[in-house]
Amino acid sequence: MTRGRRRSRSEYERGLEDHHDPTAGLAGAPPARSALTLRAVLAAFGLVFCGVAAGLSFAAGLTGLGWVLAVLAAVALVDLGVVVNRKRRGEPG
Repeated sequence: MTRGRRRSRSEYERGLEDHHDPTAGLAGAPPARSALTLRAVLAAFGLVFCGVAAGLSFAAGLTGLGWVLAVLAAVALVDLGVVVNRKRRGEPG
């Protein structure tokens, strides 16, 4: 597969080539699936929580804690963007 070609939804549903799950089939377990929806919910929660907490920290004069929370909110925002992009492409989960 060439690196620049866009994958179709059916390729994601079938499974990507060269992807393997070492625990697939052990004791009748189904193959592992991505938990993109859960990751999106957790990223959204982290974004809201850290954003509000950063605002409250700055208001209370705790600027060091406020900056740490603001950086964590930015990380959650980037993660949420990545997850939404992957779901929009059609990856299951």
